[in-house]
Amino acid sequence: MNWWGKILGGAFGMVIGGPIGAVLGAAMGHNFDRGMSQSDNQTSFGRQERTQTMFYAATFSVMGHVCKVDGQVTDDEIALAKQVMQQMDLTAKQRKAAIDLFNEGKKDSFPLNDVIKQFKQEVGFRPNLLRMFIEIQIMAAYADYVMDPAERKVLLNICELLNIPEHEFNHLCTMIGGMGDGSSNAGRNDDSPSLKQAFAVLDVKESASNSEIKKAYRRLLSQHHPDKLVAKGLPEEMIKVAADRTHEIRKAYEVIKKEKAF
Repeated sequence: MNWWGKILGGAFGMVIGGPIGAVLGAAMGHNFDRGMSQSDNQTSFGRQERTQTMFYAATFSVMGHVCKVDGQVTDDEIALAKQVMQQMDLTAKQRKAAIDLFNEGKKDSFPLNDVIKQFKQEVGFRPNLLRMFIEIQIMAAYADYVMDPAERKVLLNICELLNIPEHEFNHLCTMIGGMGDGSSNAGRNDDSPSLKQAFAVLDVKESASNSEIKKAYRRLLSQHHPDKLVAKGLPEEMIKVAADRTHEIRKAYEVIKKEKAF
């Protein structure tokens, strides 16, 4: 939680800078610690804290942009954003900061491409972290049950900037749709997926061999392992979001395993 205290104190401006620093500053300017010196700023953030801060700021601001791109932010999209905040167990001040970032992303002046480029420069060598980021944005787009063409277009643009292939984006959309995350109850539905949904979640054909299914399952678990993601820069407060993904992957695997009796 150290990085949170430093954000709320304003100790990030000289360290992060660029479009993400500007968005974070605009969202949280009222919380700046005016007495903090430039040298204090530069020495107070480690690389891990810097990455966590940028992931957090990019996640909520881009989420606001994605939800607004089709013309209006729906109640379901707002509920999804609040659910992510709830999963992070944010304090009142932290929740307000997340909402302020979300609102910054809704503005017509939000520099999406510049934010994504800076984010990519920071975490580009951590593909699983990039994948977690885009999954959260896809969840936001599906929050009102349907991904609007405008939302798909902006998400594909984000994927292109992050060097995420379109086929991987399509798989993530199928996987998240298969998990039932196109609703405001995303991540809280304990019902098992259908067999068809389970295959979609694991991204395997129904004709796949047992070994292919097991391999896909292990790969997805590794990609979404909360501890591994935190070690690579995922804010610890987002560990519940990652844990929900692994829970859904396990449920899908159990459905297939039971059907195929292996």
